[in-house]
Amino acid sequence: MKRPRRNHAPAFQAKVALAAVKGDKTLAELAQQFDVPPNQIPQGKTQLLERAMELFSMAADRQAAGPDVKALHAKSGHLVLENACLAGALGRLPDARGKR
Repeated sequence: MKRPRRNHAPAFQAKVALAAVKGDKTLAELAQQFDVPPNQIPQGKTQLLERAMELFSMAADRQAAGPDVKALHAKSGHLVLENACLAGALGRLPDARGKR
């Protein structure tokens, strides 16, 4: 009888992969300890090692790249629209300078 397919949480997958990276136990021991198929452990270990390199390289690249231009353009567009709305509302006040 096949057991139903399980989806493990990312935290659990990271825990299994870290245990595999340590190398203290064999794949069979890890599979029994975490109740996962032994063929999934090397896959998780490989993903962890590849993504760890990505993580540290991406952080350095982001810092070197400077500010996010797309986010700055979006913010400036929002501020222009906000100013236009406020200018229109200010024009409708009895005293055009906005003083009461």
